[in-house]
Amino acid sequence: MGDDETVTDERVYWIWLQSRLGVQASVKSDEIYGYFSTARELYDAGAYEWRISGIFNPKQIEKLENKDLSQAERILQTCLKNNYNVITPTDESYPPMLFKLPNFPLVIYADGDLDCLKNKIAIAVVGTREPTRNSASIARALSSSMARAGAVIVSGGALGIDSASHTGALEANGKTVAVLGCGLDSDYLSTNRALRREISKSGAVISEFPPGTNALARNFPVRNRIISGLSYGTVVIEAGEKSGSLITARYAAQQGRDVYAVAGDLFSSKFRGANKLIQDGAKPVFSAMDVLEDYASVYPDIMDITKIETTLCLKNYEDPPSAKPLEDNPVRQEKGDVKFIKFPAPPLLSDNAKKIYSAFDSYEMQSEELIIRTELDAGSFSTAITELEMFGVIESRPGRTYVLNNKK
Repeated sequence: MGDDETVTDERVYWIWLQSRLGVQASVKSDEIYGYFSTARELYDAGAYEWRISGIFNPKQIEKLENKDLSQAERILQTCLKNNYNVITPTDESYPPMLFKLPNFPLVIYADGDLDCLKNKIAIAVVGTREPTRNSASIARALSSSMARAGAVIVSGGALGIDSASHTGALEANGKTVAVLGCGLDSDYLSTNRALRREISKSGAVISEFPPGTNALARNFPVRNRIISGLSYGTVVIEAGEKSGSLITARYAAQQGRDVYAVAGDLFSSKFRGANKLIQDGAKPVFSAMDVLEDYASVYPDIMDITKIETTLCLKNYEDPPSAKPLEDNPVRQEKGDVKFIKFPAPPLLSDNAKKIYSAFDSYEMQSEELIIRTELDAGSFSTAITELEMFGVIESRPGRTYVLNNKK
């Protein structure tokens, strides 16, 4: 890059500004945007104007004095190559809810369509990465019900409650947004790659972090303010006392958003954080109605609560009779010189997905053989195989081959 046309692209200056100040919750985005209006104007202003604005500290001004745009140009080129959208505060597609934050993102990188957040009620659903089966079922059913009513489900794209929430929205043919704590091209949670791919088709996978950013622990608390900031309310399902979900709930409260929680076992530390939220004033949730009734009367043209149940329906997500972990009672078979071990199918799978899973008698099988064994038509097979990928049960390989992920 480096030609005049690219350099004058306003997005380059926003990316430069973000890289100079860093991705952190302490950046005074609202003051920057209010004073300078555009990143190009700030870039051209120079150190004297930066000082008298009163926005930046001496260390930030020192960083801003590095006006080399080459790194920003490379980031934009990477995004264009991968068809990522680069969204800045001057773009019409910038999520309007984020402008209410004093520290809104200076740049959003998106795979998908952020129009799903325009004139929509977005609800964040968050919780532990290692939920009980019942909590995962609740997250999936609750998100599905809210999505049917017209809500956009926002979560973090991680395993556990996040994945169950996104999946529930997709099953209802609804919209969902995953907010990552790393670059869109990161290999973080490769088992969730198929899920992110499906989310981008029916919503968006977004990040404040530019491509090439690894999933570092310090990134996620910063990311959580965006999850709550995009949403009218945040629902917490199964969170311990030190859960990152409580950071999201705290951000929601600070941002003036509603906080909800699903109560859990009073004797289990896994639910102590969510239970404490209710004790501190969060609204307890027993169904989607408990969340959406707060918005339906105000936004009747957006929400249709006639499509949801007044009681949460878990008929398709019931726990198996045993509450033992999936690792119990695996099926062991001798296949040649390799001992094949297959654990019970996750209980949240559809019947067709379970049928495909049951057809595996080795770690690696081709799609043609699976279709013959299951007798599924092409459409049903494609849907079910994608579901297995979304749940991280299998991974696809070249040559229409699929490999089980439960090899120990």
